[in-house]
Amino acid sequence: MPPLPLPAEQLAALQAAYATPPRAYHNFSHVEEVLRHYRDVADGPGWEQAEEVRLAVLYHDAIYEAGRKDNEARSAQLAVEHIDRWWPGQDIDAARVAELINLTARHGSLQPQDVDRDAALFLDCDMAILAAEPTVFSAYDRGIAAEYRGHVPAWLFKLNRRRFLKALLGKERIFLSDWFHQRLDAQARINLRRAVTEKR
Repeated sequence: MPPLPLPAEQLAALQAAYATPPRAYHNFSHVEEVLRHYRDVADGPGWEQAEEVRLAVLYHDAIYEAGRKDNEARSAQLAVEHIDRWWPGQDIDAARVAELINLTARHGSLQPQDVDRDAALFLDCDMAILAAEPTVFSAYDRGIAAEYRGHVPAWLFKLNRRRFLKALLGKERIFLSDWFHQRLDAQARINLRRAVTEKR
């Protein structure tokens, strides 16, 4: 079944959200990259709730201000509002979309047994950047730093960022799903080891 098309007004509102405030990494280009992994999963193991996951991908970072603790909750709320506004009567489980978006607040702390199959694959789509080509990974790492500049002292960001990356590297599983684990774990570890070393 093909995905439901986004009305022009909905797409414009979504893109405007991702442009506010301007972001070095969590922008609409990030969404397009996560959608690429979403389509790879669709062509591979497949999705059980494909439309709900696609909407979660589209909205998961719609509201993002570096350092805030409620970005995911606010993004989830925006997704629900947009579903109600532009897709009334469609068979969309808005609560499931919100649940998936809220799970992104727990990146790095979840275990495979903590989430269902679709949630694991969705979260791994968002984290697949960890296994990108080294130059792409480095650009992502710089982008995160740029977003936090002015929000936290540079030394504190560097300390917390290194702590987060080291914690990921120390996990038995970086990716929650078998599909991503088998395909991306090795490259992700190479990138993480290099990043941790550079931040000493």
